[in-house]
Amino acid sequence: MSVDYDVVIVGGGPAGSSAAAYLAMAGLSVAVFEGENFPRPHVGESLVPATTRVLVEIGVMDKIEAAGFPRKYGAAWTSSQTRNVTADQSSAFTHELGVADILFSERDQPGVDRDYTFHVDRSRFDLILLKHAESLGAKVFQGIRAMRVDFDDPAKVTLTCKVGSSTVDVTAKMVIDASGRQTMLGRQLGTKDADPVFNQYAIHAWFEGLDRSSVANDPEKVDYIYVHFLPISDTWVWQIPITDTVTSIGVVTQKHRFAEANLDREKFFWNFLESRPDLCAALRKTEQVTPLKVEGDYSYAMRQICGDRYVLIGDAARFVDPIFSSGVSVALNSARLACHDIVAAVEADDLSQARFATFEKKIRNGVRNWYEFISVYYRLNILFTTFVADPRYRLDIIRLLQGDLYDEEEPEVLRIMRETVTAVENDPSHLWHSYLGTLRAPILTPAF
Repeated sequence: MSVDYDVVIVGGGPAGSSAAAYLAMAGLSVAVFEGENFPRPHVGESLVPATTRVLVEIGVMDKIEAAGFPRKYGAAWTSSQTRNVTADQSSAFTHELGVADILFSERDQPGVDRDYTFHVDRSRFDLILLKHAESLGAKVFQGIRAMRVDFDDPAKVTLTCKVGSSTVDVTAKMVIDASGRQTMLGRQLGTKDADPVFNQYAIHAWFEGLDRSSVANDPEKVDYIYVHFLPISDTWVWQIPITDTVTSIGVVTQKHRFAEANLDREKFFWNFLESRPDLCAALRKTEQVTPLKVEGDYSYAMRQICGDRYVLIGDAARFVDPIFSSGVSVALNSARLACHDIVAAVEADDLSQARFATFEKKIRNGVRNWYEFISVYYRLNILFTTFVADPRYRLDIIRLLQGDLYDEEEPEVLRIMRETVTAVENDPSHLWHSYLGTLRAPILTPAF
């Protein structure tokens, strides 16, 4: 059988470029088809330590370090409320409501050789990864949009791409869909399901000159990623350093609120910021340097993420609310796990769905753990900050925040958190009952 490539990849973002790097390093012929021309801006600017393993394995870490991205040593959460609450009704342990921070170095992590990760300008970061894959031998085609995949021939796939006003067909033994939120194969195959609960909406921009110390938990923690709780149900603000002086700020809330508010983007953004006077006052002193952008379609799943001659990775397979900076980590680690199975499948000349079972199990485990963690957070966010502060659970929570969650069916701490939420829900007299959020996710629904 004659084909153009062993593997074709749709999409040149972090998932597609890291997959291309792994496969090229294994000696496979691989081509990446990216519809846009890099560099291009992209949301999702803060990494978690689980990305380090992949960046080291594909040999790009030195280039990432040389780019001078701000180092991210930890994460922090702030609240507009300041009174203390007890961890449970029989405990003397107290902490400041909604306030917490962690250092990634508090826990060793397999495959992670440094105590920090990065905040990144995605236009630069993604370009570095794509160029690195090309330097390893992957063929990269930018400005060429993949349209559909033909699976009719059981011995190959045919990818149809649009080049200007024309189309061109490319053949391969299999295809990887790394098309991001375009979800090319999910839409083509009809396997995409919108999340019934997390219909979140984000509006964000970059700002020059934010005094990060004015809204930090500690002067030594100004360059952490910050999640600022707003006194509005299911709503929060991200604060991510992009350079020494530029900060990404985004408001995340339920999508229906934007339609109900009947406001333009700028008024909507600032109205929400005004619910946190300290944060709003600090941001009013800055200069906005990029236009406000919106992100919707925030949570969805695919009923099937692999099949005969195809796998879906990164956002093309699953997207969950970004509150714990999971996006790039899922992209890179899904590429790592998928490529392990793909290389073995090509060597065995067997590209049937069964060959990708290990990838599917691990990535579903990992994303399900992310999803459950996020679900607990939204349902009762003071439970999250209490567990961060509690020495019995702190390292287990840090493990989740590091993105180290693909090899375990369900971390014990998630079970405890879920049972605690249930106890609070069932007891109107519980001290935390009034803090329950409105979002109740179908944690055990198979697609999610």
